[in-house]
Amino acid sequence: MSPFADGVPRLPTGITGFDRVSMGGLPANRPTLVAGSTGSGKTVFAAEFLAQGIRQFGHSGVFVTFEESPDDLRDNLASLGFDVATWESEGKWAFVDASLSLDEQVVAGAYEFNALVARVRHAANSVGAVRIALDSLAAVFSRFQDGGVVRLELSRLIAALKELQITAVLTTERTYEYDAIARFGVEEFVADNVVILRNVIENEKRRRTVEILKLRGGPHRSGEFSFAIVPGEGIQVIPLALISMRQQASHERVGLGNADLDAMYGGGAYRDTVSFVSGPTGIGKTLLAASFVAAGVAAGERCLLQSFEESRDQLLRNASSWGIDLDAMERAGLLRVASAYPEVASLEDHYVSLRQLMEEFRPQRIAIDNLSALERVGTQRGLRDFIVGLTSSLREKEIASLFTSSTTSLVGAQSVTESHASTLTDAIVLLRYVEMAGTVRRAISVLKVRGSAHDTRIHEFTIDEQGLHIGEPFTGISGILTGSLSQWSAGAPGPPDATGGEEDAAG
Repeated sequence: MSPFADGVPRLPTGITGFDRVSMGGLPANRPTLVAGSTGSGKTVFAAEFLAQGIRQFGHSGVFVTFEESPDDLRDNLASLGFDVATWESEGKWAFVDASLSLDEQVVAGAYEFNALVARVRHAANSVGAVRIALDSLAAVFSRFQDGGVVRLELSRLIAALKELQITAVLTTERTYEYDAIARFGVEEFVADNVVILRNVIENEKRRRTVEILKLRGGPHRSGEFSFAIVPGEGIQVIPLALISMRQQASHERVGLGNADLDAMYGGGAYRDTVSFVSGPTGIGKTLLAASFVAAGVAAGERCLLQSFEESRDQLLRNASSWGIDLDAMERAGLLRVASAYPEVASLEDHYVSLRQLMEEFRPQRIAIDNLSALERVGTQRGLRDFIVGLTSSLREKEIASLFTSSTTSLVGAQSVTESHASTLTDAIVLLRYVEMAGTVRRAISVLKVRGSAHDTRIHEFTIDEQGLHIGEPFTGISGILTGSLSQWSAGAPGPPDATGGEEDAAG
């Protein structure tokens, strides 16, 4: 436990990412109210608070259930990798079954909270509990007919928990995602600490978030943070904006898999550079991604190629048509090719899976093709969080990376992904179709490379069985490229953004 300036110690929850958001965990020996709507993850949060206490810190715990039976909870929690039955046999976990019949109505004094506290005290003493979870208060207080009684009885319960000197998590229901904190409108006023879990639907897409409303006696991060519930692991909070910024920048250059593109970059990409390749379908984005990882393998680096658009077999077949043998690179152990269609999981789940794959394989390069496909399963806020978290993690680990994104039309209209990534990546490469003299030709331009002089001219390129070949700059362009790109002339310094600078332009 770590004290803050005011002397209130914190108890780390052990829940992935949450302790960074709470800046150290929950205030020790105090109750915390966790409020959320149906399906937001309240029971999982309460159970994982106990489970991670056992796993990581050797803290025994008591789970007080007002709704589900202990048998049902054991079965449900096993799917998250929590072997509750074993912990019970080892004297590390104890259940208190305090459920009421569903049709029972009570008035003040009819439900014996003193008896409940006595049972909790006995269970806590029997396992030497450091933590306790009560799930869910709404199951009890919905039986009371008077709202004033709810506040009185809740105050009594919280006071009793404080006397036990045990850090407690109490869950409760809320009716709406952005309305009263809890169902009865009084719970948050008698609890020292309040955490809100949400399961918001926006444009027919779900997104789970956690927000710390208050932690008396200590600071915490404000705002909502995405999280996922991962089978076999539990909750993983994604504190995207909190990943620490690296104080040093790499000066090492790495090849992109194309000598001409390296020259346009000013000598290749910096080791910690996140490159963004944008263009319409069929323009050559996947080829650049495959060439990027192939160059890494040739340099003896471990590389990861993740596709959100094509299957693994499609990637291998297409790459072989360009003379790139991804299958041989995999057999050599230097490449991992992964494929996942966006619809099989949420954005948060994809983020967690990708992070797990990176931790397992430990690549020095990573290419992701195609970020735009993720627009189908996430909100704009969720997609931005995905990109922020991923780019921050890649820079922190100095993993050279390249993302691709599809524009919405063949002439290159801007996509949602492109607008998010323009300011979050270090280099932007635009691929576009150009109409010239009645023919359609391909054009490439390096829009920006942070920290490096680079060629901003628009070059023609071609694709054959030996890969991508960049030619001379266009001497004149007739037809349409994209909004700002079509205004360039050969040798122009770069497209300005709305404020007159070139750093944030996305094409």
